[in-house]
Amino acid sequence: MANAEFGRAVRRWRDRSSPQESGLPGGGHRRAAGLRREELALLAGISADYVTRLEQGRAAHPSAQVVEALARALRLSGAERGHLFRLAGLVPPGPETVPTHLTPSVQRLLDRLAGTPVAVYDACWTLLTANPPYAALMGDPSGWRGNERNGVWRHFIGPGSRARHTPESLRAFEAAVVADLRVAADRYPADRRLRRLVGELRAGSDRFAALWDSGTVGRHEAAHKTIDHPDAGPVTLDCDVLTVAGSDLRIMVYTAEPGTDAAERLALITVLGTQTLAG
Repeated sequence: MANAEFGRAVRRWRDRSSPQESGLPGGGHRRAAGLRREELALLAGISADYVTRLEQGRAAHPSAQVVEALARALRLSGAERGHLFRLAGLVPPGPETVPTHLTPSVQRLLDRLAGTPVAVYDACWTLLTANPPYAALMGDPSGWRGNERNGVWRHFIGPGSRARHTPESLRAFEAAVVADLRVAADRYPADRRLRRLVGELRAGSDRFAALWDSGTVGRHEAAHKTIDHPDAGPVTLDCDVLTVAGSDLRIMVYTAEPGTDAAERLALITVLGTQTLAG
């Protein structure tokens, strides 16, 4: 019964979600105003077949990550999100765990910045969502799973990013992200996912372990960042990190001063999207 109720709720909220409100192109012949299953699957980062099985009550026990992704894609309110978790037989994330819910107001902000590279991270720097210009600038994150979506893990253990660092900026960046993670660990001591992340970082990176054990302090500030784009070349942009009061989300925004070479390069990158130019 719980599976059937979960599926009916997903279908009901899918039917009320329009493509335009979800950041997808509209138009064309549609039998209904809501999202297609394929569109919801794309937004949530899961397969269309899995969405079908969920809606038909044939998929048992969706994970918390899947429920969170569906709630985000369907732009559910806090109360609706909690209801979806309970229908899945899960306890809704409480105040002792790192918030990962994109509120409708934050989502509307992202919609208004559709032409600007923007990504939203949680308090432990796990990527929640990124718009197409951000994917074009920094690399397509749609296939990233697990720790691959965490910016701290990618820097210290994983493949890194396209951002270029001087020795000075590298020290400042590492101090800031480790300090951020420590603050999050202090604020959300019951979050097992965060504890596991810190444990893996300490075991996998001597540099992270040294910074963590030293009690390093720092914070993210507005800065110029040079991004080495594989097709457009290096582009230096302003990077601002905005914190959403009450939800502890980090909104990272890249901009260029109008009329500059950087603005032209950023426009080219946005047009290119995530495609690769032929050699």
